[in-house]
Amino acid sequence: MTRLYIAEKPSLGRAIAAVLPRPHKNNNGYIETGNGDIVTWCIGHLLEQVEPDAYDEKYKKWNMADLPIIPEQWQLSPRKSVKQQLAVVRKLAKQATDIVHAGDPDREGQLLVDEVIDYVKVSAKKKTEIQRLLISDLNPAAVKRALSTMRSNREFIPLSVSALARSRADWLYGMNMTRAYTLLGQKGGYRGVLSVGRVQTPILGLVTRRDDDIANFKPKPFYEVFALIPYQDMDIRARWKPSEACQPWQDEEGRVLNRQLCENVLKRIKGQPAEVTESERKETRQAPPLPYSLSALQIDAAKRFGMSAVDVLANCQSLYEKHKVITYPRSDSRYLPNEHFKQANDVCRAVASNASELSNACNGANTTLKSKAWNDKKVDAHHAIIPTPKQISPNALSGSESKVYQLIARQYVMQFYPAAIYAEAKLVFTITQGHFIARGRQLMSAGWRELLGRDHAEDKTKVAGNSDQGLTDKVPPLDKGTILTCREGEIKDKVTEPPKAFTEATLLQAMTGIARFVSDSSLKKILRDTDGLGTEATRAGILELLFKRQLLMRQAKNIHATDAGRGLVYALPDEATYPDMTAHWEHQLQDMADKKCAYQPFMDALQQQVSQLMDKVKYSEVPESLRQLTSPESRKPMKKKRYTKSKKS
Repeated sequence: MTRLYIAEKPSLGRAIAAVLPRPHKNNNGYIETGNGDIVTWCIGHLLEQVEPDAYDEKYKKWNMADLPIIPEQWQLSPRKSVKQQLAVVRKLAKQATDIVHAGDPDREGQLLVDEVIDYVKVSAKKKTEIQRLLISDLNPAAVKRALSTMRSNREFIPLSVSALARSRADWLYGMNMTRAYTLLGQKGGYRGVLSVGRVQTPILGLVTRRDDDIANFKPKPFYEVFALIPYQDMDIRARWKPSEACQPWQDEEGRVLNRQLCENVLKRIKGQPAEVTESERKETRQAPPLPYSLSALQIDAAKRFGMSAVDVLANCQSLYEKHKVITYPRSDSRYLPNEHFKQANDVCRAVASNASELSNACNGANTTLKSKAWNDKKVDAHHAIIPTPKQISPNALSGSESKVYQLIARQYVMQFYPAAIYAEAKLVFTITQGHFIARGRQLMSAGWRELLGRDHAEDKTKVAGNSDQGLTDKVPPLDKGTILTCREGEIKDKVTEPPKAFTEATLLQAMTGIARFVSDSSLKKILRDTDGLGTEATRAGILELLFKRQLLMRQAKNIHATDAGRGLVYALPDEATYPDMTAHWEHQLQDMADKKCAYQPFMDALQQQVSQLMDKVKYSEVPESLRQLTSPESRKPMKKKRYTKSKKS
């Protein structure tokens, strides 16, 4: 009896072999262990989707009449650089009596090994007995625990089907749309490739529309009114809340645009009684933020260190594979299994040793505290990114690795600190039938916020010990029914500001919180707390691809669309440049993984959609925006396309 482990990468394969009986024999592409078990590995994707000309020679030449290209029988081919390793896996899989799937614990990792198992023609009987090994920590103790809790690979078939549908959908949409719009551009004289993708193009659309909003922005004055109400030796500043009758003089965000209206309010309230009609004082508790998913980590690293998403992922891979000081990094989860709680002391000791900057934080941690992060119901194949118990030698990490490790470690240690406590107060005054609100918020006990450091704005607020004196200075404790006198009013003149250009951090936030940019209200509700554009594993690569193809460009920290990027967005139908369509796909793909949606209806609908898009392109004129790219005036700003969904100033 021979058991074969198929890992996703050599590093994972070596980690598995390290805990299996010795002696070991290292061979070309696999390791034999002392009990006869064999460990082999993929080298990332051993297989890839074939090019269109593999289905028909005529597709070598790009021709509008041949679109859409829809394979009748999908084909994969070995990547040239890894053909030898695929041959090794094929031979070993045929010889083995048992197979263990040891792909990374995510959708892509599931498909990556499953498609190899299918490609090398493992028998149907052997397939039903394949076990799934889920490893998120490459240290020996964690690998041993994972080996003792293997599951049937059949449980993960829906995950693999979902990843397969994603892969084929991306090929079908991207291949056809790229050919169609590149050919359309060629008609207008443009010689470059105009790359279109179901994720990359909505991202390009987000940036283009933001650039347009900034370029077309016209500042508008607006006004805020405050009532100044003397009390003891202070003035209470209460902000006017306009009534519904004032809506004709407000914008959609409730800002007052008419100064005369504000001046009338000042005249009415001067010297008038100000009665407290609401009085509220309460203590609020703010729990520590959850440990990181990859996107959350990339966003924080971009904000704090200006690191690109792809750099963060590269450093995470090194921390995981080379140094073994963090768990599996390509995770979209921010929760932890309950069994991990037992390791808290060991992990904190490792953090104190590996990052001296956090030693005081670790010493102050109370590892008996259990935050909401530990929740088995919210953990499946993988969990949040956290430090491992492994201690390494001082200075083993590079500067960028150290920065990323400290972010991950600090977020973990926060789980063992109490909640931050705030005192909050609110007074509502009624003055000549108008409502004026005074609010105050004071940090009373920092709790986990002690770990944030000086660069966090809210930590500049002084902690006011055990008293709420600082809060009282702003909003005194007044009983409902108290009557004071409004001395006078005050108008604060303000001007609307243009939206800010996207940065790496805000663009990643937009990709993960895509519901904010979706126009379909029913879809917005579904997506608010779930799906995004792309996956944890692909977002960094998608952004880099847009930069590489010169559709996006960086200007200092800001990200803008290039002329080619804008020209493509203006030429495409709106449905291709807004996130609604791809967000809907993501929702269906997740449903597929959750056994709520089938593969074939999804693909049938997609094929029909692609066919309709191709019909439109075939009979359309070359858009002006593509002709402009090759005209002598191509470097001048393009005429902006009108958008009905643009951000309001």
